[in-house]
Amino acid sequence: MKSLLLLLSLTLALAAPLRAADPESLADRTLKQLVERQKDLLAEEARKSPGFDQDNFQTQMQLVCQGYEVLLRDNPSYAPGYAAYGYLLGKIGQHKASIAILLRANKLDPDMALVKNQIGNFLAEDGHPRDALPYYLAAIKLEPKEPLYHYQLGTLLYVAHDDFIKSGEWTADGLSHAMQEAFRQAAQLAPDRIEFTYRYAESFYDLENPDWDVALKAWNALEAKAPTELERQTMRLHVINVLLKQGKAEHAHVLLDTVTEPTLQAQKQKLVAQLPPPGEK
Repeated sequence: MKSLLLLLSLTLALAAPLRAADPESLADRTLKQLVERQKDLLAEEARKSPGFDQDNFQTQMQLVCQGYEVLLRDNPSYAPGYAAYGYLLGKIGQHKASIAILLRANKLDPDMALVKNQIGNFLAEDGHPRDALPYYLAAIKLEPKEPLYHYQLGTLLYVAHDDFIKSGEWTADGLSHAMQEAFRQAAQLAPDRIEFTYRYAESFYDLENPDWDVALKAWNALEAKAPTELERQTMRLHVINVLLKQGKAEHAHVLLDTVTEPTLQAQKQKLVAQLPPPGEK
């Protein structure tokens, strides 16, 4: 699903540079058709319905790739075409070809944030986090209100923490602050995206000296928005965990009694074990 959302973003990003007053060119029209076709094919693959034909999928995807080859042969300086083709090649596992095509798109048009972000993704996945960082930062500079870019920056700084520290270019505190700030920005820009708001709240556990008051607000907000009782109680366990870290054992004990979902009992007991013995505060 995330891939399909990114593909939709790509479609919109490719359309953005086209001025409304300009007539649609043949290249623009062809690109839209190719993007729509690849979107349909990727959606069909993601569903994996009983009647899904893998061989037919590969054949149809090959036809789309051939369409891109013709488009770019006839329009060798058409940056949006390179961007879309590079993204597609990455989705079907042709990573080396994908990065080459995306770099070509970036050279033709250095102002496509999605292209820079995708290049950063490939570099990070290929074990080059320090090379990926400038591309993520450039994507954010171009589109500072896109939450996905902030989220991916935070993820990079967290996952490659040791690489950045070993480089000598970051202090542990500076890196942790930048990581959490990226997750905070993502959550602030997309407060209804649970993957962003949850990761921001979770990031307090990653800090050496977290602000537990702010963490408590974040987990309380997640509990308030949770759509099911199971999810609400899951978030409540985090609230309890933070209360225990703050030394508020009595409040934590009261909330623990409200966690009744069977699937959460093991996690609950781990927190019960952290309560002080009776008579102690």
